[in-house]
Amino acid sequence: MHYHPPAALFAELLRADGILLEAHEHYRKQTYRNRCLIRTAQGVQPLTVPVIDGNRAEKVSISAIEIDYRQNWIHRHWRTLQTAYGNSPYFEYYADYLHDIYVRKPILLFDLNLQFLQLLLRCFRLTLPLHLTDEYLPDYSAQPSLDKFGLTSSQSIIADRRDWLTPKSNPKAVETDSPAAPPLVRPYPQVFGPGFEPGLSVLDLLFSQGPAAGAFLQ
Repeated sequence: MHYHPPAALFAELLRADGILLEAHEHYRKQTYRNRCLIRTAQGVQPLTVPVIDGNRAEKVSISAIEIDYRQNWIHRHWRTLQTAYGNSPYFEYYADYLHDIYVRKPILLFDLNLQFLQLLLRCFRLTLPLHLTDEYLPDYSAQPSLDKFGLTSSQSIIADRRDWLTPKSNPKAVETDSPAAPPLVRPYPQVFGPGFEPGLSVLDLLFSQGPAAGAFLQ
């Protein structure tokens, strides 16, 4: 589960019948699990949520990783979002909802990401059933039984998206005609230009287009 996921993930969710969140994998660094990418006047910038004992965190379950509030990261993230998107058409429309989650200071990274995901699903009017895994499966090709999640046989194919998008991947180089490639996000007016920058957090799209954001997800 990502922190403010890339917009391409929400394009994929438009095709989905439900969401199964991985709750038992070991945490991994250098992924979107604790970071997102936004566009500022200085270019694309990562926002990273610090975690406790980050050097040893890869031995800890993703659902047990604690956020490090000894660092004043909430203030930095919020000021950066305000600076980057304060003049965008819809920042003020969504700002209070986002800020309310930040100031709750969830102890766990998993809970923070889950609260943001639930908010973003509401923003995109996606009413998908959401479930958590109860064990770690390194390979979904075996297709475990989904009866316990209330999914029908027509919904029994799991598309493994755990490491489908990474900060190191080049969204411009993706072969979009590949079945495994992220769905396209149609170019939309971004606050800073020139040109369109793909691969950004879905917040960039939401702040720019508001209720019309879904129309740019193919």
